[in-house]
Amino acid sequence: MGMISFPIWAQKKNTKKPNIVIIYLDDLGYGDLSSYGATEIITPNMDVLAKGGIKFTNGYATSATCTPSRYGLLTGVYPWRNDDAKILPGSAPLIISTQQETLPKMLKRAGYQTAVVGKWHLGLGVGETDWNKTISPGANEVGFDESYILAATQDRVPTVYIDNGRVDNLDPKDPIFVSYKKNFEGQPTGVDNPELTTMKWSHGHNQSIVNGIPRIGYMKGGEAAKWTDTDMADHFLIKAKNYVREHKSKPFFLYYALQQPHVPRTPHPRFVGKSGMGPRGDAILEADWCIGEFMKTLKEEGILENTLIVFSSDNGPVLDDGYHDEAVEKLGKHTPAGKLRGGKYSLFEAGTRVPFIVYWKGTIKPQVSDALVCQMDLLASFASMLGVKASMGDSQNTINTFLGKDKKGRQNLVTEAGSKTAFRTGDWIMIPPYKGKAMNEQTHTELGIDTQFQLYNLKTDIGQKNNQAAANPKLVNSFFEQYKKIVGDKYTPIK
Repeated sequence: MGMISFPIWAQKKNTKKPNIVIIYLDDLGYGDLSSYGATEIITPNMDVLAKGGIKFTNGYATSATCTPSRYGLLTGVYPWRNDDAKILPGSAPLIISTQQETLPKMLKRAGYQTAVVGKWHLGLGVGETDWNKTISPGANEVGFDESYILAATQDRVPTVYIDNGRVDNLDPKDPIFVSYKKNFEGQPTGVDNPELTTMKWSHGHNQSIVNGIPRIGYMKGGEAAKWTDTDMADHFLIKAKNYVREHKSKPFFLYYALQQPHVPRTPHPRFVGKSGMGPRGDAILEADWCIGEFMKTLKEEGILENTLIVFSSDNGPVLDDGYHDEAVEKLGKHTPAGKLRGGKYSLFEAGTRVPFIVYWKGTIKPQVSDALVCQMDLLASFASMLGVKASMGDSQNTINTFLGKDKKGRQNLVTEAGSKTAFRTGDWIMIPPYKGKAMNEQTHTELGIDTQFQLYNLKTDIGQKNNQAAANPKLVNSFFEQYKKIVGDKYTPIK
């Protein structure tokens, strides 16, 4: 698909460029919304977007984990091309090159003011970060005019907010120190001091304790700057709403990256017990409320009909991701992945197929689309919509699909989990052979790894129960050749 000759927004009487908002959730599964089939949990505000916009049934993140998906979303490049695009520690250097094309850079060239509010997890600085000075490069150096973020995830140190490269509310008399190698003398940990924890770890989350929650990594100091976990959703919502109010007069791009329902799940007391599913369900209801409040602000400020909203998640769902929080015990009949197989960390569909909605009130006609679409394509698509030149990388222009004017999306897509890749094409998914464990025992997730080829027809077998590889050797061969042309030496055959 080439450039559309006349930007779509200019066809309306009001030729002002639309504001663009990406609402990005963390570990929200394909079956976690009532509009995507959930019956045990109701998400009315997410459903407004789904029912009033385009609900994609074949919408994908690039990856089954957070850092790589965010990399793909913002750069338009497959994350498996970058060896550093893996789940990062909180002290990791920035993995997006400051020379690289990004979605916010492209939108700045189109005249947009750009901001990120929420979870970052793409690294900061160049290594050996001094958290007591301006941290650079970061979000501001890859295209965001404004940034208010947490460095990695809420289960990793440092447990502080970063406001345009500076730790928010830091007392210089109480500097912050962070290490992912060894503890600081006299600092309690989840392993040594379980009596100081209010949330118990199940695997991997047993180092520095902050607000009663043991984390990944070690941290000392910065007491005044430490966040309050239960206030995080409200805190980011206020920042997002204020940003809209301050920038409503000119086109803006807001990447609003909510932290729910990632661990540790710490819903505000207003939401505790509301879902009957424990903190994971409560955190989803809290996120839904935040989205409703954010939408109210767009309406109150008179810009709802001039705002294009993309709603999605960075990867599929997980229940026990390191803490005992009743996510497994209280699940009941709820199926976070819907009919899909696998989950976060998996090459199976539930790893990367996620809720994906594009909403633009008054411009996009409500519909359901089965087109194959990917978050990575927002860069090329918005560049086309706005008539801006951009370095596309792997991003494809599917703007007419995103706006509901075309039922066709991508021809194919390479999805990724744990640096292993699979090939989605048409109705099929081909997973090449890999060595490794078939199951993540800690999270109880099927990883999609097998020493034999796997081939599934997702139209007739969405749950990937029937491997058709042995019965279709020619098809497997054809798909494998197409796949190898894209991934090259990134696929290592089993020796």
